[in-house]
Amino acid sequence: MVDMATEDSLNHSINIALKHYSSMFFLPSFRKAVIAVALLCIGVVGLSTFALFLSVEGLISSLFFGFSLFAATLLFDYVTSKIVFGNDPIYVLRRTVALSLFCWILWLFFIILGVIFGTIFDLWWWIKLCLLGFAAVLTFRSVVFISTSSVTILRRLLASLLQPLLSIAVFVVFWMSLDNAIPLQVLPFFIISPIIGISTAYLFTFLIDRLGQRTYGIPSMPLFRAFMLNWVAGLNAPFEEFLEKLGENEDIEVTLLMFDSHKPKAAIIVPLVHPGPFKNIGSSLLPSMLKHEFEKEFGCDTCVPLGILGHELDLASQAQNHKIISHVINSAKFTASANKATPFVKVTEGFATASCQVFGKIALLSFTLAPKTTEDLPQQLGHLVREEAEKHGLNCSIVVNAHNSIDDTIDVEASLETLCAVASQCLEKAVSLPSYPFEAGAATVFPEEFGLKDGIGPGGITAVVVKVAEQKTAYLVIDGNNMVSGLREEILSALKAIGFHASEVFTTDTHAVSAVVLGSRGYHPVGEVMNHATLISYIQEVTKTAASTLEHCKAGCMHMIVPKVRVIGKARLESLSTLVDKALQRAKQTVVPIFGLEGLTLMLLLALL
Repeated sequence: MVDMATEDSLNHSINIALKHYSSMFFLPSFRKAVIAVALLCIGVVGLSTFALFLSVEGLISSLFFGFSLFAATLLFDYVTSKIVFGNDPIYVLRRTVALSLFCWILWLFFIILGVIFGTIFDLWWWIKLCLLGFAAVLTFRSVVFISTSSVTILRRLLASLLQPLLSIAVFVVFWMSLDNAIPLQVLPFFIISPIIGISTAYLFTFLIDRLGQRTYGIPSMPLFRAFMLNWVAGLNAPFEEFLEKLGENEDIEVTLLMFDSHKPKAAIIVPLVHPGPFKNIGSSLLPSMLKHEFEKEFGCDTCVPLGILGHELDLASQAQNHKIISHVINSAKFTASANKATPFVKVTEGFATASCQVFGKIALLSFTLAPKTTEDLPQQLGHLVREEAEKHGLNCSIVVNAHNSIDDTIDVEASLETLCAVASQCLEKAVSLPSYPFEAGAATVFPEEFGLKDGIGPGGITAVVVKVAEQKTAYLVIDGNNMVSGLREEILSALKAIGFHASEVFTTDTHAVSAVVLGSRGYHPVGEVMNHATLISYIQEVTKTAASTLEHCKAGCMHMIVPKVRVIGKARLESLSTLVDKALQRAKQTVVPIFGLEGLTLMLLLALL
């Protein structure tokens, strides 16, 4: 059987990791964060003290106290963001203010509890619980900055200390108005609690780091920071450094089909590379990058559909993308000679469909399981199809996974035998047909309404139209990660309505659309959130444009090997993704004993004051 379980497992692991990271940085806007901090500092923390000093003077003091806390918070959030962190792309002012908002929510628990006990017993309960809240906030900030920031450790420590220290200084000034002796009495706590808090934060992060080091040979926190830099700022290099270290060298196969008239007319390029794992990491952008660079060099519309493979061949970095692109462009200068083609044919057995068209001794063959889910197919299938094509005298084969249908139902698995059988029948049917001179045309459209969040990558929609005798066929390639079930059939019907006799729809499986939205998959397949009528109008437009450029052409095929390309396999990708979840589990296991011990120590210290 074509086992998609491991593929589903990997995609699930990546999506779980993305959800953990994205939830940490799903923050309010700067304006909302500032308003919330003002309400907490002035309206809650400040006015809560009025319960301890019920008088007009107490009300004025409480409001001034709250406003001072708000001003101190904003001032040192600005200093932290602009001076301490400088060019750190994560901690812009919005995020430092949002972090302070969460810190005030944490601190508020201790303050309100202190006010309650202060009104029942005496003011020392309020003071001691405010101090305990200060220590909790300092520890929390230390954990956050140690884990996520990439600035020097001294800057991280400074960022951890600044806002809590200035805020507690406002408290101390307020307490001095009550009793000048209070600062001296709490001084030991100010000296010892930051040491305890920072040490506890380091112990906590060390234990999580150790999990990654012991299990996968990489520390968890640097990986965490690298992922953050990509999620928040779109920086790919830090995370790709890990992939390069963990990867291995492989020889990558690329097959190129070109149509030439008096100049290059169109190109279909199928690299045996999986365009993942997500966003702009690794080979996620390879389909659109290869398309644009090839078009720039040869001046012809180009498309890059998915080959027959899975996540076992994700590239480790964008540097490896450029290695493949350079090799393809440098190798593509050849003369096309096949001046005849057979009509386009399809064969369906069960729910497996193979499509084929033969140009001279070149076979262009594709698979789909639509309307069932069509995900990644095993490399073995591609090898078997090439062997079968050679038996029919075809010396070059371009084998494509249409990757054009996905739904949320339990998928029926297709057997490798069925897929090979339908391919064999399709090849036999195609080669048995007479060949005729053919025409080819191509065009690309970039829909203005749709972007990465909608499921369309930067490669847009490319149509390659082939006319053989009276048959006009459209090969439509959408730069996206799969399509909702049923949309393929809508598109084929719409193309037939405007004069195309037989067609097929492909997606590139680009993972550039992954990790840009939240959801069960972490991306939107083509058609899930976009208007189908609008999409189909673009498709009809681009196929008509391609048909208007039809010229008599010759076809040429080249099979090339790009040596020593750094790839990151399925097992390594899954281990990196599951490390996130395991680190979170380790954090849950250690958070109570570590911070509970810290709390007991601090309470003992407060009891001695």
